[in-house]
This record gives sequence, structure tokens and C-alpha cells, in this order.
Amino acid sequence: MEETNRQKKIGGVLQKDLTDVIQEELRKAGENRVIVSVSKVRVTTDLSIAKAYISIFPNEKAKPILEELKSIKSQLKHQIALRTKNQLRKMPDLSLFLDDSLEHIDSIEKAVKGDEEEDPIKNPDLLDKRKKS
Repeated sequence: MEETNRQKKIGGVLQKDLTDVIQEELRKAGENRVIVSVSKVRVTTDLSIAKAYISIFPNEKAKPILEELKSIKSQLKHQIALRTKNQLRKMPDLSLFLDDSLEHIDSIEKAVKGDEEEDPIKNPDLLDKRKKS
């Protein structure tokens, strides 16, 4: 089912504010050598859940930073609620996911160029399975 205009608008507002809040939290924590962006926010039709897909560079720090963000999810939600209090009646519950699309595209690109030892076209098990969410 396609997203409605309202879902897209709310997703865009949450995406911008979530990016700002996460970058602010990382600056406070002293993580200056990490680039974090929110690539997409999908909101359910009843506007109760927002799924945020986060890209973190470098990839080695992605999982620890995502776990840290999940541990302070209530603080993030509170900060975003303060920023959007005039736009949203109720702040949706946040679900944070790692956006691995760039890594996946990179692995496909390497395979097409022939940089890898084995050909994933002949052996599709070489590429990680992507989770649908």
C-alpha cells in the first residue's frame, strides 16, 4: 500500500528533526568522526509507529552506535516531541533500523566489476540476505 501525503509529510518532519537530534547527541558524546544520516522514515497509517532507517559511516561503528541510539530512544523521542509539538498531536513510537542499502549496493557493484573472488550471480549466497521491514 502506498503512503498517503500525510504520512510522507510527517515522515519528512520526523526525518529532519531526528537527524538534528542524533547529530546533537553524537556531538555531546564526543563522536566527531562519525557521519550519521536518517535516510528514510516510514510512518504507519494510524501514525502510531515511525520506522527510522539510519545510515552510519564508517560501517565498523554502525552497530555499536545503533545500539547506543536504541538505548536512549526515549530521550530522542522526547527531544523530537518538543520540536514537533506544534505540528503533531501525538509523537509516534520510534523504531530504529540500520540502513544497509549503501553497503549492499557497494557489494553488488564490486561483484559486477569482478573485484570479488567469487561471482555472486552464480552463487547468490555470497550476498547477505536483506531483511524486509
